[in-house]
Amino acid sequence: MSSALEPGRFSGDEIESGEVEGSGLSQVASTALVAPSPYPDPTVRRFITISVMAASVMNSLDSTIANVALPHIQGSVAASADEITWVLTSYIVASAICTPLTGWLAGRFGRKRLMVVSIIGFTLVSGLCGIADSLGEIVGFRLLQGVFGAALVPMSQAILLDINPPERHGSAMSIWSMGAVLGPIIGPALGGWLTDNLSWRWVFFINLPIGALALSGLMIFLPETKNGERSHLDIFGFAMLALAIGSFQLMLDRGQTKDWFNSTEIFIEAISALVFGYLFLVHILTGRSPFINLRLFADRNFTLGSVLGFFLGVLIFSVLALLPPMLEGLLNYPVVTTGLVTAPRGVGSMISMILAGRLLKYIDARALILLGFLLSAYSMYRMSGFSLDMDSSMMISSGFVQGMGTGMIFVPLSTIAFGTLDAKFRNEGAAMFTLIRNIGSAIGISVLQAMTIRNTATVQARLVATIRPDDPRLASASPGFDFTAPLQLAHMNAEVTRQAAMVAYVDAFWFLFLVTLAALPLLLLLRKPASKSKVETQVHLD
Repeated sequence: MSSALEPGRFSGDEIESGEVEGSGLSQVASTALVAPSPYPDPTVRRFITISVMAASVMNSLDSTIANVALPHIQGSVAASADEITWVLTSYIVASAICTPLTGWLAGRFGRKRLMVVSIIGFTLVSGLCGIADSLGEIVGFRLLQGVFGAALVPMSQAILLDINPPERHGSAMSIWSMGAVLGPIIGPALGGWLTDNLSWRWVFFINLPIGALALSGLMIFLPETKNGERSHLDIFGFAMLALAIGSFQLMLDRGQTKDWFNSTEIFIEAISALVFGYLFLVHILTGRSPFINLRLFADRNFTLGSVLGFFLGVLIFSVLALLPPMLEGLLNYPVVTTGLVTAPRGVGSMISMILAGRLLKYIDARALILLGFLLSAYSMYRMSGFSLDMDSSMMISSGFVQGMGTGMIFVPLSTIAFGTLDAKFRNEGAAMFTLIRNIGSAIGISVLQAMTIRNTATVQARLVATIRPDDPRLASASPGFDFTAPLQLAHMNAEVTRQAAMVAYVDAFWFLFLVTLAALPLLLLLRKPASKSKVETQVHLD
């Protein structure tokens, strides 16, 4: 008998580690060493990984790093409270609109060209944001940041999947997840430090060295890839999707400041999102070559993974949006202290991502995702016990547990979502996976902020109704309180509002606890991907 080996059947890592065993080992190893490998050698792979992760972190940082600098930017450009929110809204809306397009752009022009152009554009526009002197300039440059940055996170995921053999996908996704998740987590702390110690302009200037590192690495080490399958752009389909996403994102971002559907603007945006969304669905279901290939969602694991990613976006970013105003507004934490007490969440995420990447070789990904959701649920349960009298230890411990849960979900979820997806759909799949998660985060932030503000008003009204001169509890808590003294009434109103706001935050954490539990049944529908490494190392004898 003689052994036959297809080119690229073994990777260099497998030969070096001695994982190829069985009869005819020397012949197989010899053939594998001379056969062309579909993956870059380990040294080149490391440089590519560092470069794409620098690009991913640069983009994910900008989703939150500018938030804490808004008051300083507002004073610098003389903007009103309503106008300054466009610094955030322009970036988010532009990124959301352009994210679905990145899959087609990568297939049409090549992934390397797309990444290089995106990094150059994002880095240059970041510098322009830092030197902007008017509100119009900074909003326009932030919009361009969103356009150029849309491809960085999904394409970095697709690149890491392509340059690693299947048995290393778990480790690759653990690295990618750090960039996608840790950026938004550490963004507020880094932004607060830069703003306090340098100026708000450095929240944008920080991108310049990171962008230079990412660009040089990709230019040197990343090979060009084009699938060559789809050169035609479905302009109508993209336009309908872009208008639907843009209208929906504007509605979510501006809804609370405009009092939701009491505002004509919000009503128009909601109707536009529904109409354009309906036209897009009809088009992709009936068109010959729709903008989004429906075969992408024929893969059950990818579809369910995207839905679970939606829930994950709600859990991660809603909490990140709630905690800073709670700590700074109710507990009087300085910005830097807020960053320090929320930093353990990032430490927990990093630890669990590294562990998850290694454990995927031995444990079913679905079990790790279950563990992650249970840890997240427990952390939300702990947060529902927050009070105005708590110290920072409860914040630190609950945040660390949530970070552990996030990492345990994100890494295996990214791995299992793409584990059974055809490689030719990776560009488009990575774009949709990122888009759906971002939509989840946008909806979660808007819903939780609206719930918190409205619950604060409701609880405040209920508490005020109980404050009467004949109430013995008031006499016990505030002896000598004078209802005719304006200063005392103002202090009492401030304390009642503070108490009501904490109740509203606790209710929000309870809601997130229920959302976490609601996602668990979806795990039963996920399939365990076949072990590709075993298949690829089989030796056929004849």
